[in-house]
Amino acid sequence: MGAGGPRRGAGPPDGGWGWAVLGACFVVTGFAYGFPKAVSVFFRALMRDFGAGYSDTAWVSSIMLAMLYGTGPVSSILVTRFGCRPVMLVGGLLASAGMVLASFATRLLELYLTAGVLTGLGLALNFQPSLIMLGLYFERRRPLANGLAAAGSPVFLSALSPLGQQLLEHFGWRGGFLLLGGLLLHCCACGAVMRPPPGPGPRPRGDSADGAPGEAEAEAEAEAGGAGLRLREAPPGGRARRRLLDVAVCADRAFGVYAVTKFLMALGLFVPAILLVNYAKDAGVPDADAAFLLSIVGFVDIVARPACGALAGLARLRPHVAYLFSLALMANGLTDLSSARARSYGALVAFCVAFGLSYGMVGALQFEVLMAAVGSHRFPSALGLVLLVEAVAVLIGPPSAGRLVDALKNYEIIFYLAGSEVALAGVFMAIATKCCLRGRRSQHTQPGQGTEGAASDSEDAEAPGDSEALPTGAEEPGGLQAREVPSPGAAAPEVEAEPGRDPKSA
Repeated sequence: MGAGGPRRGAGPPDGGWGWAVLGACFVVTGFAYGFPKAVSVFFRALMRDFGAGYSDTAWVSSIMLAMLYGTGPVSSILVTRFGCRPVMLVGGLLASAGMVLASFATRLLELYLTAGVLTGLGLALNFQPSLIMLGLYFERRRPLANGLAAAGSPVFLSALSPLGQQLLEHFGWRGGFLLLGGLLLHCCACGAVMRPPPGPGPRPRGDSADGAPGEAEAEAEAEAGGAGLRLREAPPGGRARRRLLDVAVCADRAFGVYAVTKFLMALGLFVPAILLVNYAKDAGVPDADAAFLLSIVGFVDIVARPACGALAGLARLRPHVAYLFSLALMANGLTDLSSARARSYGALVAFCVAFGLSYGMVGALQFEVLMAAVGSHRFPSALGLVLLVEAVAVLIGPPSAGRLVDALKNYEIIFYLAGSEVALAGVFMAIATKCCLRGRRSQHTQPGQGTEGAASDSEDAEAPGDSEALPTGAEEPGGLQAREVPSPGAAAPEVEAEPGRDPKSA
């Protein structure tokens, strides 16, 4: 539970206790993504009791999602300072306390502060550390692991939406919030299994007699550091200063393309799912059947995410995962556009099937694309900053859609607007990847290669998979660097020593 974080050996174990970590990440992802959407089941009761419009009530889910995304940098800093497990335990307590306090709310403002801010913050402190720990346990099977973990969102959404409807009918929204708060305590159990990966870190060199760490220990801590974040270089004989958030990743072109894509995507991706239940109710669909529509999205999503994760892990497709992600975004946007006039229950079911399929593809690929773009060692900082960008879009998208619904009394334009934004995100991702990033070396790590061989930034090359792992300092200044052999017929990478450095001394 300490701040030192996990220490890794030659590479992620790709199994073992990692499967328990994957199970915990499955549950946490399910709560993080499914819970804000499932709360929309209570909106009509909240509107009736508080005399508010739909746009004002929709701020509960929007604030919850905004906190989930907007506190990404804070979560990155806390993970680096305290480690994944303590942060997740505190997050589970905050998420539960937020819903329990929300059950006693007498004004919408109190709901914003409790169910929105407090529960959203608690979910954020669980979500990001679980993804970081998953990346420490999986490398070769990482696309499949990401897909399986992402499947928690549809599983929990398909369960939480009917559960919320039943709680609303039997206990009212106050009793429902109270029971859901108790359910969120499972996040604490998930945090408890997040122990560091096995394997000792590199043996520190150059320690002084009094145990003060030198540069070698700083180098070891840089590899192990709770979330794999970079450290500042240690002064001679001094202790390294931990860099809590690597903002230099913002200068990376691949990160910039991904951040813009996520902003456009978040403007419209969540709008149909949040409005779907109330849209169906206004169309004359019974309440129970309307709530079941979200379950249909979840059932299809359950199959789509692991399948897409396994597909992205294929050797021929993994280097092109960015294009697969852009294709999923375009499919989701076109689904919204083509279903804008769906009013019958059959048409709504067809929309839910198509939406769940494309939505599942997006969910399975989004974090794999980011890991491939910036490298696993910069992923914690990049994830926190991307979530902050996404939070701005989430605060704009659903509330604006709700206000348009109140003003126009028409859902059709909302589907057109949301679909256009998501499709535009897919087109931008494909064009930018082709035109702006085509000259860059692939960030894809071949199967069997440890994360220590990851490039130090998104323009560094990675050596192909080899039966021998690179030394720990393979990409540090003065160390050995593996470069691809220019001859296309070469079967193994050629290792060259930098001028002025004896390879044996590395």
